[in-house]
Amino acid sequence: MKNIVLVEGVRTPFLLSGTTYADLMPHDLARAALQGLLHKTGLPKDAVDYIIYGTAALGAGFSDKIPAHTVTMACISSNQAMTSAVGLIAAGQCDSVVAGGVEFMSDVPIRHSRKMRKTMLSLNRAKTLGQRLSLIGSIRLAHLSPEFSTAETMGHSADRLAAAFGVSRMEQDEFAVRSHTLAKQAQDAGLLQDVISFKVPGRDIVSKDNGIRPSSMEQMGKLKPAFIKPHGTVTAANSSFLTDGASAALIMSEEKALAMGYKPKAYLRDFVYVSQDPKDQLLLGPTYGTPKVLERAGLTMSDIDVFEFHEAFAGQIMANMKALDSDWFGQTYLGRKSKVGAPPMEKFNLWGGSLSLGHPFGATGCRLVTTVAHRLQKEGGQYGLGHAMVIEAYPQ
Repeated sequence: MKNIVLVEGVRTPFLLSGTTYADLMPHDLARAALQGLLHKTGLPKDAVDYIIYGTAALGAGFSDKIPAHTVTMACISSNQAMTSAVGLIAAGQCDSVVAGGVEFMSDVPIRHSRKMRKTMLSLNRAKTLGQRLSLIGSIRLAHLSPEFSTAETMGHSADRLAAAFGVSRMEQDEFAVRSHTLAKQAQDAGLLQDVISFKVPGRDIVSKDNGIRPSSMEQMGKLKPAFIKPHGTVTAANSSFLTDGASAALIMSEEKALAMGYKPKAYLRDFVYVSQDPKDQLLLGPTYGTPKVLERAGLTMSDIDVFEFHEAFAGQIMANMKALDSDWFGQTYLGRKSKVGAPPMEKFNLWGGSLSLGHPFGATGCRLVTTVAHRLQKEGGQYGLGHAMVIEAYPQ
């Protein structure tokens, strides 16, 4: 199989929803990320074979002759975009693919209940004023309540998972403090090289993430449970916050990248996807994915120099750490003779993570993979794990 490389990855600053980006639209952020990628790489727009981002590419100036599609897979959307790019290149269909994603939590699509949807559709078909007034009169306040398939949020799942693995409130708060502290250090040291400046129309230039807020354990302890009250352990402070942001990556065959004069950042070596019952194992993807992708790549945990896992909730990270470090879990659920082993904290999310940097669902995957590549360069490592993707440093 041909070598496939990450040439460059960029992202807009990740901002708390409802702040500086509040009056924009998702495609504004997507366009900024795509244009930032073009500017940083000097990539000729006609050198791209495929775009896994969708019609936002048109706003960035790409030709309408370049095929494109959008991915909607919640928190792993840009992971899927990147691995789809890898697949297209590996299959010989393309040599150069742009992939990425955006999330705009300042203006989310609101899903109505089925009763409300039926009424609105009937209104669309009503032919007389009397029919319309009758339908409008049938609307009740209860029709406006949101409807979800499970009647709970991701935070409820995180709280249950933390309880199942005996993750204490203190452990979660300590991990959250660690994330913000490391992110602040990385930001101040200029290590977050993937962030591009963005001029928000009518406002100032935004050049850094605004959700990084180092705190103390005392301050963290003052917050009340956010989901399971009053005895839950997941709070607003030890959860990732609602975030606006976009990311983009240029992925190429090594041959094409070198022919165009690029110095790739990393090889994209292997990846896996896993699926669990969402009722009690919704957030255990890292535990299932890590041993699978390492086995596929012929590597062990000790071979990995850099770990970058998505921090949806501190409780979720700590639960995965405990599961990975459990012989019982490995034997019972993973079919192994013993535990996988937890990543050493001295290698884990050393530049902060989603708890501190933010988590725009569609953009986080690219951030993780690009961060692995940058950390490998900075720390002199060879192999990194970003989500369930193995990344190898490109020879310097």
